[in-house]
Amino acid sequence: MGKTAVVFSPIFTKHNPGRGHPESARRVTAVAAEIQNKKEKFGSKLQLVQPEKASIEDVELVHAVEYIRLVDAVCRAGGGPLDSQDTVASPDSFDVALYAVGGTLKAVNLVIEGNVENAFALVRPPGHHAERFRALGFCIFNNVAIAAQYLIEKSKLSRVLILDVDAHHGNGTQRKFYETDKVLYVSLHEDPTDFPGTGFMDEVGVGEGAGYNVNIPFPYGTGDRVYLRAVREILTPIVCQYRPEFMLVSAGFDSHHLDPVGNLSLSARCINQIYETITCLASRICEGKLVSVLEGGYNPKTIGQLAVTAIARMSRTSLSIEDRIPPIKEGVTSRGEKVIKETKRIQRAFWNID
Repeated sequence: MGKTAVVFSPIFTKHNPGRGHPESARRVTAVAAEIQNKKEKFGSKLQLVQPEKASIEDVELVHAVEYIRLVDAVCRAGGGPLDSQDTVASPDSFDVALYAVGGTLKAVNLVIEGNVENAFALVRPPGHHAERFRALGFCIFNNVAIAAQYLIEKSKLSRVLILDVDAHHGNGTQRKFYETDKVLYVSLHEDPTDFPGTGFMDEVGVGEGAGYNVNIPFPYGTGDRVYLRAVREILTPIVCQYRPEFMLVSAGFDSHHLDPVGNLSLSARCINQIYETITCLASRICEGKLVSVLEGGYNPKTIGQLAVTAIARMSRTSLSIEDRIPPIKEGVTSRGEKVIKETKRIQRAFWNID
């Protein structure tokens, strides 16, 4: 088997939130097509794997049974909205969401069992906004949170990192692990004031979880320089001190400057560097044990190349992508640097940060 597994199935195209919805099946088909286009580049380093369907007990690791039954009932009735905003289910969505959880757990098990070094779960619907009792932000079941809880309960791990590089804060993931030190949640995201309303710097966890929740909320249009500085000066030293036994990534590609939903204005080069850093940290700290799980990324013209570039970094395949570096508006950089300074001040209560 290859070094990096990609877990995918056409089943993920059957979730249909409606015509014109940004969270469309084109997101995963674009990535799958780009993997095929680059197949020769990857050679034996890449292994395509079919997902397995999660059990209800798996989903209950994070979600209340009443909520799971609600999703099932809405789908059986023909589909419809699952929240007051824009999370919409279709008749097949319940089964697809179970495969998204199961595909993520399949990726985790492949790594835990030593069959591959790391894996990318090319799944949908996404998950990091979903909470115990509710859907939100296109998310039905919280795939990454379920994977983390699975690692804690089934694999008996005591230090799991969830790194969230989606453009939006993962409110559901934060809420699940806000009171524990068994999961370090680090999220780099755009200003969460408008959505989802969580993810501010002073949200650091409570009780045993104090200090194990790190939020870096950037101003809109932040761009590469400030983002990568936060990766170097905040993310990297904290992860090195925590020394996770396993790394999970909420892999959002809506941070790219051409994404219609995100507002971070990052270049493909920056996203490439993020995954280079993630993969190197995993190799140094936890024997490469790393699973990335697809979250956002809503431009079907760019998500294929961006995701496959990330997979290339994970498999140490030489693959480049052409992209311009977008201009940054005046004043944004200084505001971003203030966020870094203030985040450091807050997190120094828990971590050794220069």
